[in-house]
Amino acid sequence: MSDNIKISVKGLYKIFGSEADRMVNLVKDGVGKQQLLEEYRHVLGLKDINLDIETSKLHVVMGLSGSGKSTLIRHLNRLIDPTAGEILVNGKDIVHLNDAELQDYRRHDISMVFQRFGLLPHRKVFDNVAYGLNIQKLPSAEIKERAMRWIERVGLSGFEDHYPTQLSGGMQQRVGLARALATDADILLMDEAFSALDPLIRTDMQTMLLELQTELNKTIVFITHDLDEALRIGDHIAILRDGMMIQQGGPQDIVMNPADDYIVDFIRDINRGRVVHLEKVMDSEILSGVEGGLHATMALEDALPLVTSCEAQCLPVVDDNGKPIGSISVDSIAKAMARPGDAPTTVIR
Repeated sequence: MSDNIKISVKGLYKIFGSEADRMVNLVKDGVGKQQLLEEYRHVLGLKDINLDIETSKLHVVMGLSGSGKSTLIRHLNRLIDPTAGEILVNGKDIVHLNDAELQDYRRHDISMVFQRFGLLPHRKVFDNVAYGLNIQKLPSAEIKERAMRWIERVGLSGFEDHYPTQLSGGMQQRVGLARALATDADILLMDEAFSALDPLIRTDMQTMLLELQTELNKTIVFITHDLDEALRIGDHIAILRDGMMIQQGGPQDIVMNPADDYIVDFIRDINRGRVVHLEKVMDSEILSGVEGGLHATMALEDALPLVTSCEAQCLPVVDDNGKPIGSISVDSIAKAMARPGDAPTTVIR
């Protein structure tokens, strides 16, 4: 297991039913999800999932309802046990942890933020945030300091004595996030954490998460059904369908190289100009006699007005040191921004 891999899922199967162990072999021999349900009255949750999650990265697992994404994330803290396969965390297979080891793992190594907040309604904000710290049996002074620090960090200073029902949905989810972060676990699981929120509040929470991740460098596994959300926050994206892994890669890889028609449909209405960087679509030609240039990581929609405003309709692309590594033209940008299946766009000059 590579040093930069925090979690490695290998050959993971989950089948729901009384004879799940026997059904695994049928699935491996080719029995599909529908046949398994109709003929054997078992439900296929996950089929042969292989996934590496890098340390300190925000890894998004996405798919439509019933794809298996929530089933997968619940394996990572053993809320669900696999029918077959391995789940390695820091090189250790958590499937074989005994009760005491599993309790310690949940207390110190991993935390979770739930879709419907999961707060204790009879406890105030402070007590909800401090819940995991009390479970860890930390000194009271440390519990108070850490809980108040995280309450303040998520923007809820002054609300520590309120009950969850006195807060808006967005504020309640901030409490859930503060509770998860207060334990200082290396791994943060977020299961549809923002999907119950209004669009503007959801965007605010995404921004807060990205800001926190810049500071904390946690290993985050984020579940969503929203591709826009996945593309905005994810360092890496894995897409599930019917319990199977269809495609995984960086946001730009997913958008530029969809694995099949299902993924093409998923990304059809995405604003590719916001996602794709110049380095993915630039030409290899190095322009001579042209000063300056556009950075390789600039988004296409930011680069387009700059390229169209220059006489040559083409500009150099440079690396972090300002060294030219290629060039970008108006036509290249227009082609890359076109939706899959659309006719190629020609820019009229």
